[in-house]
Amino acid sequence: MTGAADTLPLGYSFCPNDTFIFYALTFGRVPSPLPVQEVLEDVETLNAWAREGRLPMTKISYRAYFEVMDRYVALRAGGALGRGVGPLIVTKEALPSLRGRLVASPGALTTAEMLLRLVEPGLQVVRMRYDEVMPAVQAGRVDAGLIIHESRFTFHEYGLQKFIDLGAWWEGETGLPLPLGAILVRRDLAASTQWALNEAVGASLEYAWAHPQEPRGYIRAHALEMSDDVMQAHIDLYVNPFSRDVGEEGERAVQELRRRAEVAGLISPSPLPLFVQAP
Repeated sequence: MTGAADTLPLGYSFCPNDTFIFYALTFGRVPSPLPVQEVLEDVETLNAWAREGRLPMTKISYRAYFEVMDRYVALRAGGALGRGVGPLIVTKEALPSLRGRLVASPGALTTAEMLLRLVEPGLQVVRMRYDEVMPAVQAGRVDAGLIIHESRFTFHEYGLQKFIDLGAWWEGETGLPLPLGAILVRRDLAASTQWALNEAVGASLEYAWAHPQEPRGYIRAHALEMSDDVMQAHIDLYVNPFSRDVGEEGERAVQELRRRAEVAGLISPSPLPLFVQAP
C-alpha cells in the first residue's frame, strides 16, 4: 500500500493510545520529513501487513516485529511498553487450570499470545479479533479469553473474572516492564530519515501531552463503544515515558522478550539492531 509520492503511509490502530500519540503528526501539527497518510487498522491486521512489507511505517506487536526484522527497524518513540499494561486471561467461571481448555486469542502475531505460549506452551487456542474475545467467553463458545487493549478495563461488565495477569507474570519473572508494541520504519530508508521520523513521533506525543484536549475529538471518533472514562484510562496507562523513548530499561525488556522467545523456539535469532540510532 502506497500513498501519494510526497506522503508516507503510517499504519496505527484505532486504540486511544495510538490516536493520541499520532494526532499531531497525522494533522501536521509538528514537523516531519514527509507528511504522513494515516492508515487505521486493528493491530493484528497491521502485523500481517508487516509480513508483506505493505507499509513503510507501521505500529506492530513486538511478537510480529521479531519476524520482520530483516525489513523493518523499531523507532525509539511511539511504542507501548510499561508496567501494569499486560494482557489478561479471563474466564466466566473459576477454573483450576487451563489445561485441556479452549482459549480465544487476539492473534498469532500478538505479543499477548507469545506470553501465553511462554506461560502455558501447550494450550489449544482459537483466534479472533480482539473485540470478539470477551463476547465469546461470555457466550460459552470458549473456556477462556486472552484480552488486550481497553478490555482490561471492561471485562467485569461481561461477567468475567481474571484468571491470570500475564503482565504481572512477566514483571515477576524479569523485574522489567512489558514490551507490547512498537513503531517500525523500513530499514532501507536513509538513517537520517529514520531518525527524523523518530523525532517527529516524539514531537507528536509531546504535542498531545501539551494540548490534551485538542486530539479528543479524533480519539473519540475512533474509540467506538468506549466511555470517556475508559478512553482516558487507556491513554493514562499505555502512554507513558517509555512512549517518548524506550530507554535503556525498555531496551533490556525487549531484548529479554526476544531471548525468551528464541529459547522457546517461537522465533528465529537475528543479529540486527532492534532500534534506530541517531545518525
